[in-house]
Amino acid sequence: MEVSRRKFIGSSAAAVLVAGTTARGKVFGAGDRVRICCIGIHGRGGSHINAFCGNEGSQVVALCDVDSKVLERRAEEVKDKTGAQPKIYTDMREVMADDSIDAITIATPNHWHSLAAIWGCKAGKDVYVEKPLSHNVWEGRRLAEAAVKYGRIVQHGTQSRSDAKWMRDIRLMHDGFIGEIHMGKGFTYKSGNRGSIGFAEFKDAPPHLNWTLWQGPAREKPYCDNYVHYNWHWFWEYGNGETGNQLVHQVDVGVWGINSGLPTHVHSAGGRYVNNDQGETPNMQVTTFKYANGRTLLMEVRNAGSYMEEGSLTTGNTFFGAKGYYVQGKGFFDYDHKPIPVDEPEPETAGTFGNFLAAVRSRKPEDVHGNAEEGHISSVHCHLGNISYRLGRSLEFDPKTETFIGDEEANAMLKRDYRPGFEIPEVV
Repeated sequence: MEVSRRKFIGSSAAAVLVAGTTARGKVFGAGDRVRICCIGIHGRGGSHINAFCGNEGSQVVALCDVDSKVLERRAEEVKDKTGAQPKIYTDMREVMADDSIDAITIATPNHWHSLAAIWGCKAGKDVYVEKPLSHNVWEGRRLAEAAVKYGRIVQHGTQSRSDAKWMRDIRLMHDGFIGEIHMGKGFTYKSGNRGSIGFAEFKDAPPHLNWTLWQGPAREKPYCDNYVHYNWHWFWEYGNGETGNQLVHQVDVGVWGINSGLPTHVHSAGGRYVNNDQGETPNMQVTTFKYANGRTLLMEVRNAGSYMEEGSLTTGNTFFGAKGYYVQGKGFFDYDHKPIPVDEPEPETAGTFGNFLAAVRSRKPEDVHGNAEEGHISSVHCHLGNISYRLGRSLEFDPKTETFIGDEEANAMLKRDYRPGFEIPEVV
């Protein structure tokens, strides 16, 4: 049966998750609109609001954020766009208990992604969750399990899965268009907006911010201006560095194209260069993955300046096969560097948000562009690279158990310690 509003709000998160729900969602008629709550709406969440307010098949009926100033501003924007006042929530557990909401979108900091999505699945809501799917390997697997167990549509926010050109070209590669793919590369050079974040003091949180809820499953720490609202990306407690921020998009395309599942070997090296600041994560990092089938994937972050590699590309992917290679934005080439023409048209796509709505309506797993399992695999790559970087050594990984082989120190980094009331259970 459904988890009641009183029970969801009054219980600890762990108790609610154990209670569960058998909800499978409504069947949408042709004229029905999917009722959505956007959670975490300062930055990327604004794109969620615009997309779903602008789609005839959806209605933004609620907003949730732990910053009251952000919440008030976005609520006014929704009212201006739609003519209707959305419900507003500070605590997302109240969103989960609201049975007038069909689906949630999550654009919180990374450390909230999996827990919020699991709560949504348990409450019978479909979920669009921003990248990366998880903050660590262990919780991402729990989310993938929850999506299946509760029959929810869960779509990962790496937009390339809904891009028509990528959809066509990845399929061609899988069909052997340039022979067997043996290597892929992804890169992102973001020097223009990745300068020093300086140093900020630890102090009391501003009154408009619920600091307890902002931290959620993370360890209790004092507030710092460098955490809110964007630079949390560069602190391990909340973010996953540039690898889990921008590069996860290129990782997702690389994993999709190389089509080899999880790796068996990872090595990552780099550092935080040029900027003498409070950030903890590397702004230059190179990670190599090796797979059981012998294929290799190389991923590179460089945020402190770059020459223009691959022509004009500063963020993108390349693939190398037995008969030729592929460069994002340029197409297929043979090894004499002559273009290989593609006669096949690109497939139709409604874009990442439109495809999510279509999957919510159809209830067909095959309609999801980047499901929870696929999002988990791509996010795991990011986490493995960061663990290798932080430990300063190569690591051997078992894709079946999703653990490192013979390395207790590395295995301890696959999962975090969750704050009481914000735990993810062993069995979702």
